Amino acid sequence: MNSTAPVYHSAELLYANVDFSQLNWFELQWASWYMWIGNPVIATGLMSFLLHEIVYFGRCVPWIIIDAMPYFNKWKLQPNKVPSPQEQWECTKLVLYSHFTIELPMIWFFHPMAEAFGMSTWEVPFPSWTTLLPQVALFFVFEDVFHFFAHQALHWGPLYKHIHKIHHKYSAPFGLAAEYAHPAEVAILGTGTIGGPLLYCAFRHDLHIVAVYIWITLRLFQAVDAHSGYDFPWSLQHILPFWSGAEHHDFHHMAFVNNFSTSFRWCDWLFGTDDRYRAYRARVKAMKKANMTSEEFAAMEKKMLAEAEAEGLKAEAAAEAYQYGSKQKTS
Repeated sequence: MNSTAPVYHSAELLYANVDFSQLNWFELQWASWYMWIGNPVIATGLMSFLLHEIVYFGRCVPWIIIDAMPYFNKWKLQPNKVPSPQEQWECTKLVLYSHFTIELPMIWFFHPMAEAFGMSTWEVPFPSWTTLLPQVALFFVFEDVFHFFAHQALHWGPLYKHIHKIHHKYSAPFGLAAEYAHPAEVAILGTGTIGGPLLYCAFRHDLHIVAVYIWITLRLFQAVDAHSGYDFPWSLQHILPFWSGAEHHDFHHMAFVNNFSTSFRWCDWLFGTDDRYRAYRARVKAMKKANMTSEEFAAMEKKMLAEAEAEGLKAEAAAEAYQYGSKQKTS
């Protein structure tokens, strides 16, 4: 059902023909929110921004706690680089700046655009799970492919030097750094996040914003976790081999090259932009089979990390020194 919220003057009239006895608890709270705010546009915009902030920082809190507990260092991908409270605070300030200057306008104007294409917002009841889940899965795939190519473009000399370099400040990322980026990068990569739902609306006209909220929640979890810097035995990539996870993305920050996708490993495998990563993981795997003592393994791992980071610094310097007309490899 297409949203007709703009023609109503009172939020209560939105639900004049709704049988509340047939709604579940979540749907009742949804309707109550819209009736309490009284304006569907303000209610949707406010709820969308609050959802983003609560989920993002809420998901970061466990990683902040883990970083403060030495016990978890055994699972840290770069164990010698634990972010200090000062680093996390500096990161938080820029993230908040981007949230209020870039993401707030994008979030606020997304739903009027999507409603113009047929997205539902205030309507209840919600679509069934058999409708919602395929939509969310489609958004994951669209964003992953979009991000792969946009991220590679951001490693091109001028774009890297003036935009993407900010995000690469931390060669050993942490949860809060997931959205630590230049405002232009936030806008560019954010297009992949909202572009899927917008295109879906344009072609199908049957999207409810609750599907977008599920998608945004899962996407934020993925982004924060991928930047956490930890690889636990129970991490999702050990259950779903095609899932990227922190182990995949951490290498990108450390070595500067390879692993440009977000959620999945398919694009990097298909286009060969994970060759150095796979070589690195093969060396780690061989070390684990070599019956080394824990001290020997730690020393070798430290040496390998230093080598990968040194190569990454050279690649970063080459990107920054790029001159128009010259060739640059971004793999």
